[in-house]
Amino acid sequence: MSIHCELLILILALTLDGQVHTGEIIGGREAVPHSRPYMVLLEKHMQNGKTKHCGGFLLNEDFVMTAAHCQASSYTVLLGVHNVHKSNGIQHISVVQTFPRKDYDETDLSNDIMLLKKLSSKAKLSTNVRPIALAGQDDGSLPKSCIVSGWGRTDKNTPYMSVVLMEANVTISTECEKEKSYCTEGDTGPGNGDSGGPLVCEDGKAYGVVSSGALNKYSYAKIPDYRSWIDLIMK
Repeated sequence: MSIHCELLILILALTLDGQVHTGEIIGGREAVPHSRPYMVLLEKHMQNGKTKHCGGFLLNEDFVMTAAHCQASSYTVLLGVHNVHKSNGIQHISVVQTFPRKDYDETDLSNDIMLLKKLSSKAKLSTNVRPIALAGQDDGSLPKSCIVSGWGRTDKNTPYMSVVLMEANVTISTECEKEKSYCTEGDTGPGNGDSGGPLVCEDGKAYGVVSSGALNKYSYAKIPDYRSWIDLIMK
């Protein structure tokens, strides 16, 4: 086992202090291994020397999307992960350029979306590593049945991340939505450590970016409202 893998396992056993406190994926389930090949485990290398984690998702060979509040001094993108204890096939790619929304507000987490460009090397696409399509401005009908996934906490009583990728069904609600965001309600939702992961709906496209949550209400940056900005950055 490589030193990097051993270090990753050690890090994942530590508590997730300092991350946005969303709910936990209670009632979720383990995802079928590599059934969500766009999923990214994002290592955040902090200024104090600690390593923390967020979720993310692959857009193409060069770009990953995550939440703007997943800020760090530097990043490593991990692709092809299901069980974090199994290092076979996992790609580790350093991020050199970050593109958070300039109007991101860390107080209310509005415009909580960020693009990461992996300049050290391109992602090697395979069965286990594949990009996901984004919902566009033309996808006007409101999606309802969606899925969130990640390696965040699975229980409100534990501070530890999940060893395997978990997923849970959520339903978009119009009762709690804000400008440029989707909202889901209930006991099931993204957990601490899942920030930056995708909200994937019926047509298999990513509609939202996991942002925050409180009192069983979870907020997601609304990707269709940012498509012009996304396309501009990626060009």
